[in-house]
Amino acid sequence: QVQLVESGGGLVQAGGSLRLSCTASGRTFSWYAVGWFRQVPGKEREFVGTIDRTGDSTDYSDSAKGRFTISRDNAKTTVYLQMNSLKPEDTAVYYCAVGPYGTTRTYLFDDWGQGTQVTVSS
Repeated sequence: QVQLVESGGGLVQAGGSLRLSCTASGRTFSWYAVGWFRQVPGKEREFVGTIDRTGDSTDYSDSAKGRFTISRDNAKTTVYLQMNSLKPEDTAVYYCAVGPYGTTRTYLFDDWGQGTQVTVSS
C-alpha cells in the first residue's frame, strides 16, 4: 500500500496559478503511475490527468490540456500538478491516487489521498 498526501491547495483569483503536490510513502513509489482527480460536492470524481511511472508520458482531460502540467520527482516520491490560467470552474477538491497509466476510470485507482481544496474566485 502507498500512502499519499496532497498539499498546495488554496484560494486564487481567476487567471492565477497553483502547484499541487502529491507526496508518497510506503511501497516503492516509482512502480506506480499516478493520477490526479477532482471532485465538486454532489458530483462524481473527475479525471484530471495522469503520469506514468517514469514521468515520460502524461495524459490530460480536455479541460486540463494546455493549462495543467503533471510532473514527478521519484527521488522525492512526489508528483506535481501545475495549474495555470485557473478558472472558477476549476474549483474542487483535488485528489491523487495510484493506478494504471492510460485510463481515466476512477475505480481503477487506489490509495487515495485526503484531498486538497482549490478555490478559484472570479
